Amino acid sequence: MTQQATRAKQIFTGHYGNYFQMHREGNYEEYKTYEITKEQETAWYAELIEMNVNGLSIRNWDAVIQLLLVAKNYPDSRILDGIIAFASRHVMSSDSIVKLMYAEHIIEIIKLVKSKAEIELLHRAYKTAAQILDDVMSKPLIVDPGHDLQSLGLKDKRSLNLRAGKNIEVIKELLASDH
Repeated sequence: MTQQATRAKQIFTGHYGNYFQMHREGNYEEYKTYEITKEQETAWYAELIEMNVNGLSIRNWDAVIQLLLVAKNYPDSRILDGIIAFASRHVMSSDSIVKLMYAEHIIEIIKLVKSKAEIELLHRAYKTAAQILDDVMSKPLIVDPGHDLQSLGLKDKRSLNLRAGKNIEVIKELLASDH
């Protein structure tokens, strides 16, 4: 990759492909000078998706947040597929905060990629998020060291359950809008 292409990729991936953010940071004019094709940008999005899906963790939330940022600029169903595959295998063994955070991010990503996703994938995503939220509400409050309810604007188990319940209602609304 040439030095110019490397710099263009650095700008693009650093802003998750968001031209407005590039402009706001003063990088858009420079990025335009590299004359990057849509095909190249699509390839970079695919790299961002793969890298962050592979980086998903219950201990570090950066990858799921970055996938949400990518989905805002490039709504691709692979994002949703990757996050629900990870969540269905790993999130149920985590604490209440991680479960709620993952379920909420899945819901936000559903909203962003809904028009690009197959119904079957959407239904798997609804089911995964709902199962996580049901687990949050049905089990005792578990908060691992380093996590706290206040970081999510919550006070106690009751407020956690209320928020999880509201998210289940959002899932029901999304499901109803599919028909």
